[in-house]
Amino acid sequence: MDSAAKNGSVSVMLSTGLWLLVMAAALKLRPFLPVDETRYLAVAWEMWQGGNYLVPHLNGEAYSHKPPLLFWLINIGWYFFGVNDWWSRLVAPLFGLASLFLTARLAKRLWPEQGDVSALAPLILFGCIFWTLFTSLTMFDMILAFCALLGMLGIVRAWQKDSPGGLQLLALAIGIGALAKGPAILLTTLPVALLAPLWSGPMTDGSWSRGWKSWYLGVGAALLGGVAIGLLWAVPAAISGGEEYRNAIFWGQSAGRMVDSFAHAKPWWWFLATVPGLILPWFIWPAVWRSLAGLFTGGPDAGMRFCLAWLLPAVIAFSLISGKQFHYLLPIFPALALILARLLHKRAAAMPPEGEARWHASGLLLPAALFFILGLGIFALVGNGLIDNPPPWAARLDAPWGAGLMIASVGIYYMDRMTRTQSLFRRVAMLASLSAAAIITIHLVARPIMMQTFDLTPISKKLGEWERAGVPLAYLGKYHGQFHFKGRLKKPIAVVGQLAPDLDNWISANEYGRIIVVTENIHDGIEPVYSQPFRGRNLSVYEAVQVRDTPSIRDNP
Repeated sequence: MDSAAKNGSVSVMLSTGLWLLVMAAALKLRPFLPVDETRYLAVAWEMWQGGNYLVPHLNGEAYSHKPPLLFWLINIGWYFFGVNDWWSRLVAPLFGLASLFLTARLAKRLWPEQGDVSALAPLILFGCIFWTLFTSLTMFDMILAFCALLGMLGIVRAWQKDSPGGLQLLALAIGIGALAKGPAILLTTLPVALLAPLWSGPMTDGSWSRGWKSWYLGVGAALLGGVAIGLLWAVPAAISGGEEYRNAIFWGQSAGRMVDSFAHAKPWWWFLATVPGLILPWFIWPAVWRSLAGLFTGGPDAGMRFCLAWLLPAVIAFSLISGKQFHYLLPIFPALALILARLLHKRAAAMPPEGEARWHASGLLLPAALFFILGLGIFALVGNGLIDNPPPWAARLDAPWGAGLMIASVGIYYMDRMTRTQSLFRRVAMLASLSAAAIITIHLVARPIMMQTFDLTPISKKLGEWERAGVPLAYLGKYHGQFHFKGRLKKPIAVVGQLAPDLDNWISANEYGRIIVVTENIHDGIEPVYSQPFRGRNLSVYEAVQVRDTPSIRDNP
């Protein structure tokens, strides 16, 4: 077995192993995080309870913010395994794992003669701190990243095989992506297909030779096919969900975020300013910076131009859209990983023997120092005398775990220094492993805080007991479904305090009911039925008459 094939096998095993370790830590150490994870699980639970697989619901009302694919997949798992937590938390991360394999496969398509690129790319992708962290969360963007990769494979296959059939894979990717997160899939896939003249080589018998008219007709057919897949759900759902739901899924959500976001609005330059932090540790590794010259030496090859056509238009589009969050960028992370893998491999292959010392001069010093400082910062927060007057929440950190990350950083640095034969692949594998270690450390350190202030299991189960006992329940303020899945609630919780006099009316009709309130402090002299810490505040349950007779409760949610 040659070195490239060997590295490819090791890359598959290592990336899978690191993924398993991160997921094991997340499943064991972290609860469902409110409000996003708990909300999506609530929607899936109501789908399971109500049997309405066409129109998702949240707290008894049609939920138009996201299409149903994630909820369908969760329900399919529950059908086979029963309703449980572990499957609910594995669905989205499994797409993250599959994305690592698709990244390697795409690298082989783009650079078939450069086998090590396909071994480096998935490790670089998993080594990005933000990707490593986000791969464990139950959200939609890992599914979208998988669909983007699937679409890219379809485009490359169609071009290289001189066959419009490859564009059928693009249509499938657009359709699945639309069912996962709406039209956002088009921001990554469509520009690459349309910009084919900029990244492709000349039309020959070995690649696409049918002319540009045929190419764009094929891309148009793929777009229509993908849209048709999405409409197979959207049209019946719009008819069933009513006018308000129809307007929301066809226009309100997408247009609102693009033009004038009602949430997450940021300036246009926000992504450009934050991306360096999201791709740590690669951003501070000198080998990456030295490799950037490969973009200009001889010009980028077709594979590099393909990745740039994927990356740059998407960043521009995401920057122009009003609503911005870090995880919106996840579908372009594979493009970044492929670019870095190709540049690093190109630089290493071109380095003459006498240049090895300079290429490996700094080794892993800077990225290892980054992780060491992270571990030191965590360790110092726990009354070790390194920080005077640490913040109050620091006392709840299990900060000694930070020392483990410090030891791992020092160990990997000296292991690299003592290795006689320097290897680019080995170093990338070490840094990816350090990223995984950092995320696992963060889970270990933050576990007490997450369990004390983010775990809604105790109150959810208590609410479930009260519901089964026939106690009416209400929530003061905006309710995001935080309690429905863990409490296995079967009825909506009344939402009050939004528009007077809805609170007084509910109390009059439900004097023996109970109201959930988030407050800064427990009110003096008023003992809640139940209370627990929640995100620096208190999540309390009061008898309805207590709320009626205590204005300070209703006035200070």
